[in-house]
Amino acid sequence: MSFVSVEDWAPKGVAALEPAAMTALRLTNQSVTVVASAGAGKTEFLAQKAAYLLETGLCPAPKRVLAISFKRDAAKNLAERVHQRCPSDMARRFDSLTFDAFTKSLVDRFGAAIPAPYTPAPTYSIAFPGRRDWDDFLRVQGAPNQSGQTLSYHITNAALPIDQSDLSDGWKRMVKAYWDKSLRDPNDSLLAFPMLNRLAEFLLRENEQVRRALRLTYPFIFLDEFQDTTYAQYQLLTTAFLGSNAMLTAVGDDKQRIMGWAGAMKDGFERLEADFQTTEVALLSNWRSHADLVAIQQVIAHAIDDQTPVVQARADRTIDDDIAAIWTYDTADAECEGISDWVANQVRSGTISPDEVAILVRMRADDVEAELSPIFARKGLILRNVARNVGEIAIQDLLAEELTEAVLPLIKLGARQRSPDDWLIATKLQETLRGIEPEDQDGGASILADLEAFVLDLRCFMRANAPSEACCDEVFKKALDFLNEKVFRSAVSAYNRDRDYTRVKTGFGLLLHESSENAQSWDEVLNRFEGVGQTPLMTVHKSKGLEFHTMIFLGLDSQSWWSLKPTSDEELKSFFVAFTRAMQRAFFTRCAERGPTINWLEEMLAPAGVPSVVGPE
Repeated sequence: MSFVSVEDWAPKGVAALEPAAMTALRLTNQSVTVVASAGAGKTEFLAQKAAYLLETGLCPAPKRVLAISFKRDAAKNLAERVHQRCPSDMARRFDSLTFDAFTKSLVDRFGAAIPAPYTPAPTYSIAFPGRRDWDDFLRVQGAPNQSGQTLSYHITNAALPIDQSDLSDGWKRMVKAYWDKSLRDPNDSLLAFPMLNRLAEFLLRENEQVRRALRLTYPFIFLDEFQDTTYAQYQLLTTAFLGSNAMLTAVGDDKQRIMGWAGAMKDGFERLEADFQTTEVALLSNWRSHADLVAIQQVIAHAIDDQTPVVQARADRTIDDDIAAIWTYDTADAECEGISDWVANQVRSGTISPDEVAILVRMRADDVEAELSPIFARKGLILRNVARNVGEIAIQDLLAEELTEAVLPLIKLGARQRSPDDWLIATKLQETLRGIEPEDQDGGASILADLEAFVLDLRCFMRANAPSEACCDEVFKKALDFLNEKVFRSAVSAYNRDRDYTRVKTGFGLLLHESSENAQSWDEVLNRFEGVGQTPLMTVHKSKGLEFHTMIFLGLDSQSWWSLKPTSDEELKSFFVAFTRAMQRAFFTRCAERGPTINWLEEMLAPAGVPSVVGPE
C-alpha cells in the first residue's frame, strides 16, 4: 500500500474544488463545520475529503472513516462516490451509514452488554408507532387525557435509565411502563428507531470498552445534513466522541432544516461549535442550477436569512423556454390533465425523458398517486410513487439496499450482452467477499472464471425463459447462490438478523414480480425495477439530497400548505428545498378547487421571475 504525500495529493474525477472546499478538506487537526447551500456539492466534497484522508495515510489502516447521513440513498451515493475517487482497498475503510443504521448496528453487535432491564432480545422487531398507538397505550394505562405526542417526545429524548431521568413522576411512570412493555417478551422485543438510539447512547455511556473501541476505530467522522440532527442523536454523538481525539466534519445548511417536526435541533451548529470547537467554512458555489434559477433561489434564501451570502451558479442553462412559474387551474381534474399533457409533450419533443422530471408534493403521496397515475397512463406515461411500500420496505429505500446493489448487477449481466459497469461492480464485490486484493492475479483469475461460468448459465436460462414470477424467483435464487448468501450476509452487518434481511429480500422479490408483469423482455423488467423511463413522485422530505432536470410541485395553495406563512420558518425552508431540487426548471401548480392562493408568496416570487400564469392544458 503506497500513500500520496499531503503536498502532492490532488482531487480526482473533477477539474478542481473551489478554494473554500480545499481549505475545509485539509483541516484534519480540528473539527470543521462546512456551510453548504443547495447544489454546493456536499457529496463530492465529502468523497474527496475521504480520499484525502485515506490516500495520504492521515487515516492509516486499520482505522476507518465514519460517515453518517439521514437518508439511505444519501449514504449509498456517498459510498459509491468514495469508491470512484479512491483505490478499492482504501475505500473499504469508509463506512457510510444512516443514523438509524449506525445506532442499530451498535445495538445488534453489543445489545447483550446493555444493562438490565433495558437489554433487548436478539430477535427484536422494529416498530413504527403512530399517534393512535401512543394514545391507545395511554388509555390502557388509565391516562386517556394525557398527550400521546408528549409520550412520544419523552420516549425519544429521555436518557436511560428512566428512573434517573429528569421527567416528572407521572411521565416517568408512563415512559418506564412503555419501555417495560416493549422489552417484556425476552424472545421478541418491539423497538422503534428512536428507542434504538436511546439504547445505543446508554450502551456507550455505561460501557467504556465499547466506547473506547469505537473511538479507536473512527478518528474521523463525517456528518451529512447536520442541520437535521435531533437532540437525541446529538447526545449519542457527544457520548461517543466528545473528549476523544476524533475530528468531525459536519456539512449542512440551516436554510434547509426541514425536520423540526421530527426533533431537529434549532441550535445544532452553535452546540457543535461550543462542544467540538469547530471552524466554519462556507461553500459558495451552486453546481446544480443555472444562474437564472439561482437568482430566484437567492430571493427565497434571503427571506429565510437576510444575511445569506451570494452564491455563484456553476451550471449552464440548456432550456430556452420558461424556467419557473406557478401554473393555475380551476379544478383538480384540469390540473392533473394539464401536468400529464405537459410532461407527455416534453417527452415526445425529446426535451426530457420521463424520469428527468419529478412530481413533488408536501404530503400524502399515495393519494396523489391514485389521482394522477391513471391520467399519466392514458398519455403513455408511468408515474412511480417511490414512497410506496413493497412488503415492508419503501421502493426508494429498497433501491439503496446493499442486497439490491449486489444482486441487480448480476441479473443485468444475464439480461444484457454488454454491461461493463455491472461486470466491474460484480468483480469488486467478489474481491471484498473473498478477501482478495486487486493485485492478487491468481485470486482475480478465480473470480473471473467463476463469474464467467455464472453469467453463461444465467444468460442461457433467461434466453430460454420469458419473464414471469416463477422465473424471477429462479433468477433471484441463482444470483444469491453465486453471492453465497451466508457469506454475503456476514459481510453486511445490517443483515445479521434474519428479520432485517428477510424484510429486504422479500421486498426485492415483490418488486421484481411487479416489474415482470406483462414485460416483453428481461431488459424491460430491469428498467421497470430501477424506474428507468418512469416519472418519480415523492414528498419534499423524500426529495432531499436529490436533483432533477425539471421539478413540478403539485399543490401550492393555502389549503394544502396551510402552515406556509411569512413567519413559518420551517415551512419556508421546505419550500426552498423543493425549489432547489431543480437543475433547469421549477414549476408549481395550484387550483381553486384545492385551496386559495398564497398571496404573500406569489408577491415575493413574481418580481424574481416566477409569474403566476394559466397552466398548460
